[in-house]
Amino acid sequence: MGLIKTKGMVIAENSMGDFDKMVTILTPTGKIGCAAKNARKPKSMLMAASQFLCFGDYMIYKGASSYHINSAETIEVFYNLRTDLDKLNYAVLIAKIINDVTDENQNTYRILQLLLNTIYMISETDQNLDFILAVFQLRLLCLLGFTPQIQKCARCKQEETITHFSFKESGFLCQNCARQDTSAIQILPATAKAIQYIVLAPAKKLFSFQISKESQKELEIISKIYLKEKLEKEYKLEKM
Repeated sequence: MGLIKTKGMVIAENSMGDFDKMVTILTPTGKIGCAAKNARKPKSMLMAASQFLCFGDYMIYKGASSYHINSAETIEVFYNLRTDLDKLNYAVLIAKIINDVTDENQNTYRILQLLLNTIYMISETDQNLDFILAVFQLRLLCLLGFTPQIQKCARCKQEETITHFSFKESGFLCQNCARQDTSAIQILPATAKAIQYIVLAPAKKLFSFQISKESQKELEIISKIYLKEKLEKEYKLEKM
């Protein structure tokens, strides 16, 4: 038992009783389910910091069998998400994926960093939302240990011209090897370079590139199918 001081982002919230909340906070060391007493009261000190997708500083009391938020200060509430339903829909989907792939007592520093960067891009920029989602999904899979083979052909290991992405081989294929793989889809050279960038780019520069509409569509298809293959679950955008 004791106090835990940590930064984190609320990735889920549920009402509990008349005025309380149960929130799930993603921290650098895993996610924590916490009770936020009286957080739904209008004058509650926890009202803002217990909002969905709020990033803040939290003082959490760890009891024998549960966690409770003692105090909290907001760092960023991403106000634009709350005034734009399209942006909110994408943020909800991203939070759901993050909630599914994280657990308590887990090193989630880089996943939290990715989440923050992604939510910032959705909230504070006019970048295409499908593009942001595709980049997020592919980078998340890398952090989860599903990094695709991007340096050479995943089958013959030759550094020939890359023409396809294979879901069976989890990576690029040359034209010869692609003929033997029904799971492979043909991609533009610019799409291959975009995938390489997403895998290798520094966290703060992850979204700092542009691609054509054709390459973006290929990237969206690859990231969606690759996510479904590796997580064994299909995620769909739901309208609020």
